[in-house]
Amino acid sequence: MPELPEVEIVKSDLAGYFAKFPVIERIELRRKDLREPFPVKKLKALHGANVTKVLRRAKYILIETDRGTLISHLGMTGSWRPVDLGNERIHDHVYLHLGQALGSPRGLQLRLGYCDPRRFGILDVAGRDWAKNTRLSKLGPEPLDPDLDVELLWRNIRRRQGAIKAILMNQEILVGVGNIYASEALFRAGLRPTRKASGIKLNEFLLLLRQTVGLLLEAIAKGGSTISDFVHGAGEGQFQDSHSVYDRAGMDCRVCGHQIKSKTVAGRSTFWCPSCQH
Repeated sequence: MPELPEVEIVKSDLAGYFAKFPVIERIELRRKDLREPFPVKKLKALHGANVTKVLRRAKYILIETDRGTLISHLGMTGSWRPVDLGNERIHDHVYLHLGQALGSPRGLQLRLGYCDPRRFGILDVAGRDWAKNTRLSKLGPEPLDPDLDVELLWRNIRRRQGAIKAILMNQEILVGVGNIYASEALFRAGLRPTRKASGIKLNEFLLLLRQTVGLLLEAIAKGGSTISDFVHGAGEGQFQDSHSVYDRAGMDCRVCGHQIKSKTVAGRSTFWCPSCQH
């Protein structure tokens, strides 16, 4: 957490901020690292850079500039927000001081703060051709890509050993789907998370992919899922109210009334309905 919908929402928020304040005047580091040390020299090289585009690749936010690409991964508890004087937080680790483009009225600035209590996030810098960056070069296809090669993806999944839920969450196979949305998509497709990926038939996979895409789009429209720490520009997400199985162990299935089960699959808490999923 956050997963694809939440990262997409944060990306859209950031794109709005950078549209009004496209110049990174300076980057203020309030500590030396998150989960990894900050690349201080590379970050300083972005001082004065002009932001040209804000993208999402998998669970990474990519801030393209005329000097390189700032890479942000939110980890488990990371968030970006405008920070006014007096509104600082103890876990603010980075501030981006932004200004308007050349020729705009002077004095208008924005300070964006990156807050991350658990410090699992990442802040890095890649070249303009960010797709070759080691963090990004091995990522699988995007589930929302209209040109996704569905049959190739299905064949790739069937070659893998392990449970379908674990394979669905493998970012080298398909990006952006984490524990929450894998559980929910499998419920909607009627597939048990412990089913062997190698035994998934093409018609079953087509249904699973269709449900996954629909689920992700629905979650984006509802502001994502706020489980503990996720917030965005408009506040908390609302999609957690629509969860059918995730974190509902022992509760009645909203479709059939059977009790939701849970167990650990590939090291992650997994939830399913024993009646609706086979």
